[in-house]
Amino acid sequence: MSYQVLARKWRPRDFGSLVGQEHVVRALRHALEHQRLHHAYLFTGTRGVGKTTLARILAKCLNCETGVTPQPCGICTACVEIDAGRFIDLLEVDAATNTRVDEMRQLLDTAQYAPSRGRYKVYVIDEVHQLSGHAFNAMLKTLEEPPEHLKFILATTDPQKIPVTVLSRCLQFNLKQMPPAAIAAHLGKVLENEKIDFDREALALISRAAAGSMRDALSLLDQAIAHGGGRVAAASVSEMLGAIDQTHLLRLLAAVAADDARAMLSVADEMQARSLSFDAALADLASLLLRIAMAQTVPDALADDLPERAAIVELAARLDAESVQLYYEIALQGREDLPLAPDEHAGFVMTLLRMLAFRPEGGNRERVAPMKAKAGTPAADKSWPELAQQLALTGAARELARNAELRRREGSVFELVVPKEKAYLADRNYQEKLKTALEQHLGGGVSVKVSLGEASGDSAAAIEAGEREARRAEAARAVRSDGFVQDLVDLFDGKVVDSTIASNERGTQK
Repeated sequence: MSYQVLARKWRPRDFGSLVGQEHVVRALRHALEHQRLHHAYLFTGTRGVGKTTLARILAKCLNCETGVTPQPCGICTACVEIDAGRFIDLLEVDAATNTRVDEMRQLLDTAQYAPSRGRYKVYVIDEVHQLSGHAFNAMLKTLEEPPEHLKFILATTDPQKIPVTVLSRCLQFNLKQMPPAAIAAHLGKVLENEKIDFDREALALISRAAAGSMRDALSLLDQAIAHGGGRVAAASVSEMLGAIDQTHLLRLLAAVAADDARAMLSVADEMQARSLSFDAALADLASLLLRIAMAQTVPDALADDLPERAAIVELAARLDAESVQLYYEIALQGREDLPLAPDEHAGFVMTLLRMLAFRPEGGNRERVAPMKAKAGTPAADKSWPELAQQLALTGAARELARNAELRRREGSVFELVVPKEKAYLADRNYQEKLKTALEQHLGGGVSVKVSLGEASGDSAAAIEAGEREARRAEAARAVRSDGFVQDLVDLFDGKVVDSTIASNERGTQK
């Protein structure tokens, strides 16, 4: 027997086996159960999400010999012939190759005749948006006054191109892209039934590469089985896809956070030596920056079993939110510019250099090293912001000290409060590092208690931000009072945008 590709072999044959489109299935089941049948359905969605499959299942529900039902028997003549693609009353048309009005009229001329064998004639028109304007007009008459025995099922990846007059006569269902977790779970079931060994990590790689398309995922799975010699292993799939090892990207961002151009270029050279796709690298880098931004704002949104979770939380503490947003935009722009670069490696490196060259004022908190306490200085007479700056801390533990406010101190007991939006800094590991640094600095044992609460602006980070804003405001006033600037404003009817003015470390504006 000839081999049948997985995408065809495992194509859903009823609503129960359709993955990821529960909202559409629920509505269609209800309509079929209560015999509330519309004459025209429109399924929209990206490729491979199940539009044509859903159309065939609906055709079986309408023509099953057991009656109109949300659960076709699958064994009657109508069900078997629809599954095999040879049911005479199911006509599938590819609008991409049948766009002309004459072809549409020829199709509609047969609509007036009763079904030959089934209960309904079902016309499935795929990529319907590619029909010509005249072809749509020819269809419109039949859509307005359809015969009782005729059902239209239209499918498209671009509903914006369908005339409003056609849209208004259809029940429209938008099929969603499949979540990676749902794709991976389905691929696992397929491989278990096929009795093929696999790694869960390999399925995660395939599901991400499929970009929401179950059909693409099954096609990639076929390729992975062949590439791995009958086994779906993570290393083999990664090689097949040219997937980017996340450790490369984490090292890149760590180098950017540390302002270490040499380390950053070294990672880029390693990636070139492995012949990795720099376009894919920039896409994955943008995804990683998204997860870092989520860790900064909604820490609970990160899955506990995410392999890179600890590293992402660490970077979330080392990078400020403005820098993360800027790097995300630079990564997206870098993808657009990549085809214009001398080569992909050069375009990728230039994108990384932009991250170092363009950053919000004060961005990348880690660049300011903590000061050491002077010998003989009684650190216990000091304010918390001053003490926090002098502790020998780095990374997230340092950010905990800088963003915390001292609510109460009794002897060796420090009670700190962290703003709710920076809840991730209250991690037990960071508290332990802060405790150790305080003990080393103060020369004795201490106890640290950290809770979440409202910020009052007394933290080292808040004070620094206030000082930066004051310098920015002073710079803005200096620019506005400058005679040359005033002449330019008068001459060109312009205005001074304060947000573009920054002060340098010497106190002058730029």
